[in-house]
Amino acid sequence: MAQQPLNQEEVVLGEEIGNVRLITLNKPHQLNVISSEVVALLAKYLEKWEKDDAAKLVIFKGNGRAFSAGGDLKMFYEHRSDDTCLEVVYRMYWLCNHIHTYKKTTVALVHGIVMGGGGALVVPSNFSVVTENAVFAMPEVAVGLHTDCSFSYILPRLPGYLGEYLGLTGARLKGKEIVAAGLATHFVPSDKLSELEKRLLSLSSGEDSTVRATIEEFSLDAKPDEQSILNKLSAIDRCFCGESVEDIIKLLEEETGREGNEWIASTIKTLKRSSPTSLKITLRSIREGRKQNLAECLKKEFRLTMNILRSVTSGDCYEGMRAYIEKDNSPKWNPPSLEEVSSEMIDQVLKPFSTELELQVPSEEARWDGKYEDTVYNKH
Repeated sequence: MAQQPLNQEEVVLGEEIGNVRLITLNKPHQLNVISSEVVALLAKYLEKWEKDDAAKLVIFKGNGRAFSAGGDLKMFYEHRSDDTCLEVVYRMYWLCNHIHTYKKTTVALVHGIVMGGGGALVVPSNFSVVTENAVFAMPEVAVGLHTDCSFSYILPRLPGYLGEYLGLTGARLKGKEIVAAGLATHFVPSDKLSELEKRLLSLSSGEDSTVRATIEEFSLDAKPDEQSILNKLSAIDRCFCGESVEDIIKLLEEETGREGNEWIASTIKTLKRSSPTSLKITLRSIREGRKQNLAECLKKEFRLTMNILRSVTSGDCYEGMRAYIEKDNSPKWNPPSLEEVSSEMIDQVLKPFSTELELQVPSEEARWDGKYEDTVYNKH
């Protein structure tokens, strides 16, 4: 099939090249943030190509210096007084299910920032390639949100308590660390990424062995550097196994005296600077995710996101967004301390909705059912 002419103004570019389909996130000046339009276009392309017998391989990449910095916080903040953004929330969680269970082979090529919802395109892909310029983080608690877009399913499946560490601290992993942590499959130097992309685009097969062999021609060992936080996993496990956020901070404080634990002081500072409500929601969500399947995690995260955006227990998300957008970096959290965030408050944002208001995760027999248009939300 000939390459299709593109509208460079589109926020998502979809190309059909032989047996390969290429998705390019195309908002480089906004770090390819995920807006309602981005989600709608991603869903459209992925549904079309899953049903297309000629499509064997789907590649995700980002234009510019970022793969994707995650959700469009400005969009949510500007619509804080109404429900107009809840449409994109529903669509994104519905889309997350399809990305995790997609029927065609997927490859993500990551050369820069990949954060929050951007990671929902990368981590579930069959193959995810990062370069030395790639930076991964889940920084939601710093803006009053929670680890969303399927990450309450992904994070607890990382080694030990690394998922709790990443979700609660928003710590950044770079390049080889992303692969070593289990969040990407291959490390390829940035000067080889363009050549790898060309080779992938020339493939006529999406067979796992064929795609893997192609990537491995370019990939290098992903052992993290000596100073990497991943070399502190035993200390992370000792501290982030705590039953509560308060326990985790206490365990970290007890650990500070050990040699080589200089990283702990800044970790404690980060935790104490984040939204107390978000920290407790995130820890509960990740812990529940250890025992939940993908559909259960997505339904739970959908409830959490809807309730947080509706300020059910706290308005921290909008205060966090305000501080981020205005760049004052001094959010005033309410409640301001962990002790004031009760377990009943967390129960409230996790409480199941009535059946018709839950996320409608489609069944295997009806892959593309459960869309926003067919729900009661579309009638609001």
